[in-house]
Amino acid sequence: MAKQNISSTQSLVEGLHSLSKNLWWTWNTDALYIFRELSPRLWERTNHNAPWVMADISEQELRARLGDKPFAKRVDAVLTRFKAYMSDKNTWASSKAKSLKNPVAYFSAEFGLHESVRIYSGGLGILAGDHTKSASDLGVPFVGISLFYRQGYFEQKISADGWQQEQYINVDLHRHASELIVDKNGDAVVCEIQIGFSTIKYIARRLRVGRSIIILLDTNLPENEERFRDITAHVYGGDSTTRISQEILLGIGGIRMLRAMGITPSVYHMNEGHSAFLTLELLREEIAKGVPKVKAIQNVAKECMFTTHTPVPAGHDRFNQDLMTYIFGEKAKNFGMTMDELMTFGREHPEDSNSQFCMTVLALKMSRTANGVSELHGHVSREMWNFMYPEKKVDSVPIGYVTNGIHVNSWLHEKTQSFWNEKLGTDWPEHFLEPAYWKKAVDPLSVSDEELWALRYTLRRKLVEFSRLRLQEQYSRYGNGADIYNTVLNPDALTICFARRFATYKRAPLLFTHFEKILSLFNDTKRPFQIVFAGKAHPRDDEGKKFIQKIIEITKHPNLFGKVVFIENYDMNVARYLTSGADVWLNNPRRPLEASGTSGMKISINGGMNCSIMDGWWREGYDGHNGWTIGGDEQPADAHVQDTQDSQFLFEVLSEQIIPEFYNRDANGIPKKWIKRMRHAIATLVPQYSTHRMVAEYVKKYYL
Repeated sequence: MAKQNISSTQSLVEGLHSLSKNLWWTWNTDALYIFRELSPRLWERTNHNAPWVMADISEQELRARLGDKPFAKRVDAVLTRFKAYMSDKNTWASSKAKSLKNPVAYFSAEFGLHESVRIYSGGLGILAGDHTKSASDLGVPFVGISLFYRQGYFEQKISADGWQQEQYINVDLHRHASELIVDKNGDAVVCEIQIGFSTIKYIARRLRVGRSIIILLDTNLPENEERFRDITAHVYGGDSTTRISQEILLGIGGIRMLRAMGITPSVYHMNEGHSAFLTLELLREEIAKGVPKVKAIQNVAKECMFTTHTPVPAGHDRFNQDLMTYIFGEKAKNFGMTMDELMTFGREHPEDSNSQFCMTVLALKMSRTANGVSELHGHVSREMWNFMYPEKKVDSVPIGYVTNGIHVNSWLHEKTQSFWNEKLGTDWPEHFLEPAYWKKAVDPLSVSDEELWALRYTLRRKLVEFSRLRLQEQYSRYGNGADIYNTVLNPDALTICFARRFATYKRAPLLFTHFEKILSLFNDTKRPFQIVFAGKAHPRDDEGKKFIQKIIEITKHPNLFGKVVFIENYDMNVARYLTSGADVWLNNPRRPLEASGTSGMKISINGGMNCSIMDGWWREGYDGHNGWTIGGDEQPADAHVQDTQDSQFLFEVLSEQIIPEFYNRDANGIPKKWIKRMRHAIATLVPQYSTHRMVAEYVKKYYL
């Protein structure tokens, strides 16, 4: 009997180490609880890093802790569920995508998988991470390709004068979820790329994300020059030379690593244009086989698809001819063409020898299909790139759309998870592709008004207390954080959140355009409301940093202090608190520059609602009863006029609709009309805007 207990304990120890290296734990609350319980303070200090916790706990301690039978039973239950998940053959894809035998190769410059894995900067990466997880849940064979950024994206600190400061921190490989990719002899798999006249060696690390994997390429090797070792230092770091080097590594290097690993994809999916050089590597392979150039180009296009994410011209990478010639030079002949011919594959206007090489143009020319990320963005993209198809009308340009979604389980507060488990049973996450299920789920017979309102109060309290702690830490750096905890944010007040990248077109300060008018709303003691801001500006975007500085100045106004706050260092952890705690998620970009947006999709499962410009996904999601709009479906061409009108629309919807509805309570203090709208938002938005629906759509429309 004793031997059996030791064996059982050993299997649990091994199982926990294995589980910590698979990011399945990031969207399974019971697994999170176990790692947190092992070391609560280390868990918080490392931003919820399970491998770090496991690395800090000796096997002796772990075996002793597993002597607690209830704890061991919970560990066993989680490991059993994880094993069943990984071995399940009865998935959505097993019946709906039987012909998809080989994996989808999904190339993305960033993946937002969890706050402890810092290889993402913003929305593009978050979308890629959620795509990866839903592919795993649905059983779609999937391999992601990206770069291993050893310093990730920057950590944000706000100076005393409100200016964003960037700090970069090295990854600890011994406490990271990834593992080195090795050959059968246990040696690192090493590949090479050429940049200019230099040969750069690189290795790769594997991230396991449920049944999906992500391959992360790394040039930080002693045999490389320092400048090439730094290619994989930062997400979107450096100048144009660094950027093109990253994109050669991602695209060309990604293909070569797949070949070295013996992986033959069924389709190459380029998530934005950063990876478009992969088409040149595929072309080189075809030319090397002796395939004529025209046929080779056709063969490459049959294997590739492209998703564009931005209608903002600056969001499409461009490189001048001198840089392209330095990078490729004589190697253009490997693609069956001269350097001038190669340039025409990326020029928006091939006849203009002075125009730059655009990665989006290359991706469009070398793909069998392309898509935007919302219905409106698909239309805007067809207009934007119509000049490439002069024989076609706008509506016939071959750019479709698949509206983005979110991986719902990744954005739940643990309280929300337990709430729906209690009301719907633990299998409710298996029903994201069933709209009828969600209509029934929020029926008053399933969940009462009082229960929904209790959930909202609990989540708002969680956000308020989290924000107070973070603000206390922020203010303490300047010696005035001692009394901050009890002087900011009101758990009873209508709470609005605005959190995203601080690009100027997203117009973070729009709410304060008519300052005196909005001040009167904030100072209504009978109907208080407050707003929480968070977000980073790109390190080289001084105008975006000025927007942050302006918000910081507003937080210090004597009549707004504690009612308007800014939480620094926005990441997935902060986002989870905000999207769960917000009563209203505010989104007011200058239309039509928001391709899709996904942050507002995350609040519905938590009972929050959207107030947004009719742009991106909200133009499709809004039905008149599941949130609010800022203005209508048309906008003036002049940006200044649009800003002026939208600021007035925003004030009106707040003062005439949102605030009155929130505070219109019955005798028991329940806002009946508000909760009716909340129910409708959950029923209409949760199933439609999940990445389960999105990935299923990609499979049906494009992958197959």
